Amino acid sequence: MQPPGSSRRVTMTEVARAAGVSPMTVSYTYNRPERVSPESRAKVLDAAAALGYAGPDPSARSLRYGATRTLGVVMGEHLTYAFDDAQAVAFLAGVAEVCAERGYGLLIVPTGTGEEDPSRVVAAAVDAYVVWTTTADDPVLEAACSTRRPVVVHGGPEREGTTLVSIDNRAAARAVAAEVWSGTRRPVVLSLPVDRSRETFLAHGLDPASVAYPVTRERLAGYRDAATDLGLDWSAVPVGVCRGNDESDAEAVTTKLLADTPDLDGVAAMSDRLAVGALRVSPALRVSGWDDCHLAGQHGLTTVAQDMRAQGAACASAALGGAATDHGDAWRVVSRASTGG
Repeated sequence: MQPPGSSRRVTMTEVARAAGVSPMTVSYTYNRPERVSPESRAKVLDAAAALGYAGPDPSARSLRYGATRTLGVVMGEHLTYAFDDAQAVAFLAGVAEVCAERGYGLLIVPTGTGEEDPSRVVAAAVDAYVVWTTTADDPVLEAACSTRRPVVVHGGPEREGTTLVSIDNRAAARAVAAEVWSGTRRPVVLSLPVDRSRETFLAHGLDPASVAYPVTRERLAGYRDAATDLGLDWSAVPVGVCRGNDESDAEAVTTKLLADTPDLDGVAAMSDRLAVGALRVSPALRVSGWDDCHLAGQHGLTTVAQDMRAQGAACASAALGGAATDHGDAWRVVSRASTGG
């Protein structure tokens, strides 16, 4: 195994020697896995892990001398999410703006829960990575870090050797929940996914410490803070967890919440899209959203405003060698009709 801190790259030949296979088999394992037997692939990957080999260097492969001048954005979402979700679009626009200014290309690397995801990340011909919010145990984050290229994470998790760009989600959640739950007796939370399994469920007093996604965890902690401030019993607060940031998911979960808590009178939703889904089920609900996208204005939502384009630009700038700007306080609560504002 390479000594800690060593900058020398393990070669494909060394991996082949350790695995007892040919260098071509190692190459095929990473570039054309369908041409390698499961047994040979396992030998190669075991040897690579033992030696600290992260895979073929795409910089060397795609451009013999110098850098690729391409920035990779790793999104743990279906590729269409990058074009369908308003906040993802704004974020990527900020990344693209910086890339254009500096003469860089942009490569979106979609990942999900497939076994090939880490290899896809490592094989990306990029000089640095921007990673969309994920979990600390996500193999694609480990894969990006293993390449020893710069890694900037948006939203979290915070990991040694990477740069984090994020607002203070906990403080923002505390502030918006204080408004939507003011005067209520039966508050509920409409939550984004809590981990990469993306299961839908209801829980009372969900412990933020049990949540793997940092953004969801911090927002949930902020809602709990607000409940405590208002003298509400957090252990009795229902939390409806959606499988994604989607109005139809929110409709289904809100229907379950209403069945569980018919007299609910205040919904703190972790996105504007989830808030709109709740309103489709019960237009009279007192509800808050998050992001201040176009839906917030259309539906009169009280929400948390944040500039995703600016955060995308900050991520790209930091990944390409610039100073990381602090976005912790770059949010505000916008009061509208959904909470009587």
